[in-house]
Amino acid sequence: MAKGYWVTFYRSIQDPAALAEYAKLAAPAIEAGGGRFLARGVPANIYEAGLKERAVVIEFPSLEAATTTFEGPRYQAAAHLLIGKAERDIRFLEGT
Repeated sequence: MAKGYWVTFYRSIQDPAALAEYAKLAAPAIEAGGGRFLARGVPANIYEAGLKERAVVIEFPSLEAATTTFEGPRYQAAAHLLIGKAERDIRFLEGT
């Protein structure tokens, strides 16, 4: 089975404290769903229309595991903390 990847690009962060609180809840929820953080932080280089804002790449055993984790109540409780506090672009990809 192909692995699944959850990739988040932040467009803006209006409230860094809210992001810190989100991380306290989100990381355990993601790890409980089988997620493993591969990269997170501000990009070293950006090209084309990229923004120099936080980015996160998480690997899951499958695309289904990534989607189930994202849609689950534990992660959604964390995500709720960012409403109006950060703007993100979240994408899910299936590994090759």
